[in-house]
Amino acid sequence: MAQGRERDEGYHSAGGASLSVRWVQGFPKQNVHFVNNNTICYPCGNYVIFINIETKNKTVLQCSNGIVGVVATNIPYEVVAFSDRKLKPLIYIYSFPGLTRRTKLKGNILLDYTLLSFSYCGTYLASYSSLPEFELALWNWESNIILCKKSQPGIDVNQMSFNPMNWRQLCLSSPSAVSVWTIERSNQEHHFRARSVKLPLEDGSFFNETDVVFPQSLPKDLIYGPVLPLSAIAGLVGEEAETFRPKDDLYPLLHPTMHCWTPTSDLYIGCEEGHLLMINGDTLKVTVLNKIEEESPLGRRNFISPVTLVYQKEGVLASGIDGFVYSFIIKDGSYMIKDFLEIERPVEHMTFSPNYTMLLIQTDKGSVYIYTFGEEPTLNKVLDACDGKFQAVDFITPGTQHFMTLTHSGEICVWWLEDCSCVSKIYLNTPATVLACCPSSLSAAVGTEGGSVYFISVYDKESPQVVDKAFLSESSVQHVTYDQRGIFLLVGTSEGRVFIICASSSRSFRIIGFTEVAKDILQISTVSLSETDIVEVMVLSSLPEAGRSRLEMFTLPTLLPQVSTIFADERGRLKDEIIHKYLYELEHTLSSAVLDFQSKQIYGFCSQVPYICSYLLPKEEHMGIYILKPYKKVQSRQYGPGMLYLSSHGLWLITIAKCGILCIRDVYTLETFARCRSHSHQGHGIQSMRISMDGQNILVNGRDDGTLVYLKWKRFGGLLASEILDYYQKLLISLSSTMGEENDYLSTTPKVCIDLGSDSEHTKQKASIDSSQDELVPTDVKKEIPWIQQKSQEAIKKEVNLFSKKRKEIKEGIKSLSKTILNMMEENDKLENIAKLDQQEFGLDLEELERLHDESQEEVAKMIKDVEMHNLAKSYLAELIKEECWNSMAVKGRALKCFHIPCVVENFPMKARTVEELKELERVLQQKKIEAECLKLRKEIVEAQSGVILVKKRHEEDDEEEEEEDKTVKCSNLPNYLLGSLSTDFGVDTSLLSSQLQLHSREEKINQIILLKDIIYKVKTAFNNEFDAAYKQKEFEITRVKERNVRIREIIVDLELEEAVWQPEFEDCEKPERTLVVQDEEITAHKHVMPWHKAREELIVNRETERWLLIQGANTRLRALMDMMGGVLEVKKEDILRMVIPQPAFMAKPDAVWTEEERKQFKDYEKKVKELNEERDKYRKSLEAELKKLQNSIQESTQAFDEHLKRLFERRVKAELVTNQHLEHTQYPPSSCLCQLCQ
Repeated sequence: MAQGRERDEGYHSAGGASLSVRWVQGFPKQNVHFVNNNTICYPCGNYVIFINIETKNKTVLQCSNGIVGVVATNIPYEVVAFSDRKLKPLIYIYSFPGLTRRTKLKGNILLDYTLLSFSYCGTYLASYSSLPEFELALWNWESNIILCKKSQPGIDVNQMSFNPMNWRQLCLSSPSAVSVWTIERSNQEHHFRARSVKLPLEDGSFFNETDVVFPQSLPKDLIYGPVLPLSAIAGLVGEEAETFRPKDDLYPLLHPTMHCWTPTSDLYIGCEEGHLLMINGDTLKVTVLNKIEEESPLGRRNFISPVTLVYQKEGVLASGIDGFVYSFIIKDGSYMIKDFLEIERPVEHMTFSPNYTMLLIQTDKGSVYIYTFGEEPTLNKVLDACDGKFQAVDFITPGTQHFMTLTHSGEICVWWLEDCSCVSKIYLNTPATVLACCPSSLSAAVGTEGGSVYFISVYDKESPQVVDKAFLSESSVQHVTYDQRGIFLLVGTSEGRVFIICASSSRSFRIIGFTEVAKDILQISTVSLSETDIVEVMVLSSLPEAGRSRLEMFTLPTLLPQVSTIFADERGRLKDEIIHKYLYELEHTLSSAVLDFQSKQIYGFCSQVPYICSYLLPKEEHMGIYILKPYKKVQSRQYGPGMLYLSSHGLWLITIAKCGILCIRDVYTLETFARCRSHSHQGHGIQSMRISMDGQNILVNGRDDGTLVYLKWKRFGGLLASEILDYYQKLLISLSSTMGEENDYLSTTPKVCIDLGSDSEHTKQKASIDSSQDELVPTDVKKEIPWIQQKSQEAIKKEVNLFSKKRKEIKEGIKSLSKTILNMMEENDKLENIAKLDQQEFGLDLEELERLHDESQEEVAKMIKDVEMHNLAKSYLAELIKEECWNSMAVKGRALKCFHIPCVVENFPMKARTVEELKELERVLQQKKIEAECLKLRKEIVEAQSGVILVKKRHEEDDEEEEEEDKTVKCSNLPNYLLGSLSTDFGVDTSLLSSQLQLHSREEKINQIILLKDIIYKVKTAFNNEFDAAYKQKEFEITRVKERNVRIREIIVDLELEEAVWQPEFEDCEKPERTLVVQDEEITAHKHVMPWHKAREELIVNRETERWLLIQGANTRLRALMDMMGGVLEVKKEDILRMVIPQPAFMAKPDAVWTEEERKQFKDYEKKVKELNEERDKYRKSLEAELKKLQNSIQESTQAFDEHLKRLFERRVKAELVTNQHLEHTQYPPSSCLCQLCQ
């Protein structure tokens, strides 16, 4: 066998072997782009992945300088541009499909590019960088030159795009601004000219420019001169004067989210508030498009604002956060929303193919769909993303066709190794941590955070299923490792226990026992050779307090599953003396360690220095802890913590590290013969690695970049290949019988229903579940007990049964003792009083204590129950009151107080009208309209008939005509029944009301009451609207006072005044919702803090303080500035009041002994003191004037609000009059109405 012999020099003749990337699996975190009509691309880690839409074939382009930053594509030239994320990043231009580098663009950017965009014609590329430059640059990428650039410090841009019809126009948008940049050209000179779009307010309206430029209070008489703009009053000139806005100028604008160009060079802007804007590309005139509402299922969905926009004919396509794609049909300044497509997940990006026959749709999870216009099926899933990044990965035995991946949410996928196509999925619906595939069967083990291990059968690759579950303990599972022959499964938990489980499915994955090790387990290594009947296990743990690492080794015989009762005690703990457990420690820390196949030495990866060391194990047995010393030490040429792995034949030592480089070394010489950079250090390197049994296939999983890389050998042959292939064949032969038996058992094992969570729950959380997946139905309703706790309970029960005879003897002794005491008490009662003992003398203190303890516990339990019931009753009553007086109110009752005068205005609390009331009101209104029409027609008919009668009866007497004329005059002089109503002052129509004298039937009177109630409701609503406007005005006034008080406090501090700053606040009656929330300051009792929690908080504070001091200590510039200049580079004007001119030293002497030079210095000193005092007085007066101006401004604004509130109070009184006036008619109708209502 290869492990037992020395390596000859011919082994290194295979040094020409190298590794190459076969494919990369990852899912997009940035926007996906079209390269041509059939190919899309996206960045993933340090790769750019190209996918052919028709064939689903992938092509990979690796970035040699770290993680890929941003990507852009130029379809006419079929080139791809991307940036790297190193210091002073570069932009690379590659051609497709050859993937040859066309050019490399180097600018003056220090940290990172955030946006790249190609023009639709020409060889122009626009780039935008992040801090500190925030620079927009225009490149001629073919000539590798920057045509022009411009910096706008502090401005982040979310989207950048060229005008498809005019490459000289460029739109940049952010959540707070939209700007259109024009590229002006003169011969070979290019220049940027930026124009900002004036966005509307949040409600979609436009503010008046005069209100911003000129003062709010304009003088009526212009005799003293023209009205000056605010910038001129402030004394500003130039660009500052054009952009100046007062400090209290608060105009919240719309927040753009996305933009797209139209063929007419216009822009459509989607806003966070739900508005859709159209901007003229030439004049930048903004038009707020009106939304046409229609009754449709769309109204029931939560469509708030468009996340992404793409232009289509007659409008745009937009996506929201609800998983739908909508079509906005725009016409004549209005748009109508229609459903276009439903996607399983929220859509984050959409784009059309170059020929506009396909629409690419990208979800938030990373899945990519292609919608084809005019074809069936219209929606095709090009890329099905997994639920998060890969947590673990492993080959399915023997590792030549399939492999498995695991995500943190519990999603397990089975993949084809050849092209990385997904075969099947299964969801555990529980947070998972680790995954391992069994070498002796087609099964896998998955560890979870809840302390369980799930056993998955992959006998049928297209339908994996859970066949068993082991709930080991309540601590998280951190490691799952099979030995090389698949006999045992070793599970390491966070609490420092290593469980040994039989890996055979025919034995139902029986738990054999556990052994305790140090808590922080880093790695579990095993050696299981076919020539031996034991399995060597080594566990690496860290001792951070001591700055050391601990190694614990023990031996497991292969016959352990048959004789497990001998090796473990009643609680399942394996006996250390039987498993030959030994402890070793190293004087430095290791991040990984493996045991060689000869069990003679250990290989370790140092965590703090870039070295790989080997340690020889002692040949003799020892007691206690043995300190290991390095035997051989070589530089790893890898930085950061790393991991070590051994190949299946034990002759290759594979190392991975944070730098992202994988190295394969000779296990004897530790020399590297194959090396590959699969990941980047910017993504924190490699998380895990798996190599197949035959050594042909290697899977490398990134830590934070979300990429899985498949490595293949190039020029793999000679002794390097023959050794591992021979061992692979021998291993398969030795495992063939066991694999056959286990796989046959797995094929007949029925699916086990375990509490993994229902599919409905997973569908709500993860909308991308394939409908063909198996359902995992929960069956356990009782709380599951961990295996270790079950063993403990069984041991306790067994001990109770074992000592039952002894307990019986003790009980009998106690009974005899109590009988003796009773006899003594009876004899004591017969004695004389002087000789009697007290009853307490015969009592047992322990029993009395127990009785009193039980009584107190019962009393405490009773009090707790009474208090809980009392609190429950109060809570129930509070909920009833809250529901009746608060939740059911459409308009909550609140008040509004003046700032300076004792005036309070209350609104009208109102409940929402029910559907029945609205239907009844609609019926009455319709009936009144019909009656009005009938009355009009009747009047016309009566007037016509009256004319005929007057013609026929002209001979009637004059006295009858006079009587009719008197009656007509009398009727015309009757007072109007609507006179005296104040409802019209609130804009309420009362024309439908009838006179009380015309109410005859019961139905008419009821209709009259309904109309009166509607008038009262409208009057209250009108007043509440005025009240809400005043409430918002007070909020604005309080905000403005707070802003001015900031400056007032600064002035008071500078002037050293003791004035109190008046700060208005809302009272509880103005914000009644405060009553429903208990603030922390309202709780008088001190919060109980556990000692360990308090200690942890103190430790966190100390660490943060040390870290801050370390940062401050390293910043020599800041420290020097603080020491010399007080933290500032120039003396501020505010420091004049605190400035002191030091006296010369000679002033301590009498003036008679001063020299002429000293007298001159004294005169200079007096002059400086006088100048300083003058400056102080001048500055103090300016501060006092500013203080008085601010206070007067606050006084004027608040008094103006008080005047407005006084007028609102008068409106409240008038509204109350109107309400009571109509309420009187509803509560006290005419007597005839009351009689009919009673009947």
